[in-house]
Amino acid sequence: MRVLLVGGGGREHALAWRLTQDDPTVSIIAAPGNPGIAEFAECVPVSSTDTDALLHVARDRRVDFTLVGPEAPLAAGIVDRFRADQRAIFGPTRAAAAIETSKSFAKTVMRDAGVPTARAIVCTESPRAKAAARELGLPIVIKASGLAAGKGVIVCDTIEQADRAIDDMLVGHAFGVAGTEVLVEEFMEGEELSVLAIADGANVLPLVPAQDHKRLLDGDRGPNTGGMGAYAPVSLATDALLADIVARIFRPTLATLAALGKPFTGLLYAGLMLTREGPRVVEFNCRFGDPETQAVLPIAELSVSFAELLAAIARGESLPAGATCVARRAAVTTVLAARGYPDTPKAGATIDIPPDLADVVVFQAGTARGGGPPDGALVTAGGRVLAVTGLGDTLDDAHRRSLHAARRIEFEGKQFRSDIGWRELARGAGAS
Repeated sequence: MRVLLVGGGGREHALAWRLTQDDPTVSIIAAPGNPGIAEFAECVPVSSTDTDALLHVARDRRVDFTLVGPEAPLAAGIVDRFRADQRAIFGPTRAAAAIETSKSFAKTVMRDAGVPTARAIVCTESPRAKAAARELGLPIVIKASGLAAGKGVIVCDTIEQADRAIDDMLVGHAFGVAGTEVLVEEFMEGEELSVLAIADGANVLPLVPAQDHKRLLDGDRGPNTGGMGAYAPVSLATDALLADIVARIFRPTLATLAALGKPFTGLLYAGLMLTREGPRVVEFNCRFGDPETQAVLPIAELSVSFAELLAAIARGESLPAGATCVARRAAVTTVLAARGYPDTPKAGATIDIPPDLADVVVFQAGTARGGGPPDGALVTAGGRVLAVTGLGDTLDDAHRRSLHAARRIEFEGKQFRSDIGWRELARGAGAS
């Protein structure tokens, strides 16, 4: 099987790794890829948003299907273009991808589907948004409606903070066009849960649930980021809860999108808050989550081949009857970020990864070859540099291995959290 993998981050490295783990004969062409992906795939210098060039690669190399990693090419309509050319591709159309690219659209879909979520008021003018913040009360969440690389969400404890966030988005254009429309949203209390589900337009196969850690610093302090780590499985995500999430959240959402003429196929990600009233949707994403994918894929035991599963959806087929996914081990993923992340990450620091890391998979994200491929030194080239996934029979084992590896890997200015999975570890300690 020949696969065109679109993207070049840690999520794409994890996807390529899992495809080759399941079937070493899979041939992967990555565009643009990264030095980690290049260890077992062919990387071509094509941007993930250059749809014309990507389509040329798919035609020229006669790939069996294309797997899209990031949200930007999905938002730009890569799936529509490939399908018009009768090319198999895994991911939603531009219209269906609006479940992520427009938070106001997602709220409308959830309202029509009866999906539990936070109350929100959509605003395009600063005075109305400030009035909405006072109407909903503190704490309050201000969200850019469009794509903002995981940074367009600000939790405010005071009205002054809310007013500043609103003005930054609507007046100062801090997030560009993504912030020309904002959601002023009520704050939800509880633990977050990420559920990644493969969707065929009507049904879903949920993968192993995970929990992401958005804050930069230990103890959930500091600014929001694209994600500083994740762990899986999550003990709160019982079989009964997962069945409820599928019945009350995934299926109604898919049905509503289909009724709108925007059927969703690909990977539908539900970011949930486990409140006292039950699971409520924080956000939907239209692609594999990052860094959740780096924690989920190494431990997800599927009843069908991962490559064949993705290929079937890419061809427009239904999910295999009775397909299942369970956790075979525990995983903790610690993200190593560059100096200055998330605001002004510094590039060019030399990276040293020890070769003897046991029960650890290091996924490369913001990396490059300093002297040019293939022989240059590995250097930092982005905000989130590496995702260090420790594996174990218990979460404690996985956490210990991830943290040990994170400390041994070296590059100047390295920053990371040492407490990924802390809630789950506390639950385990209380039960022992």
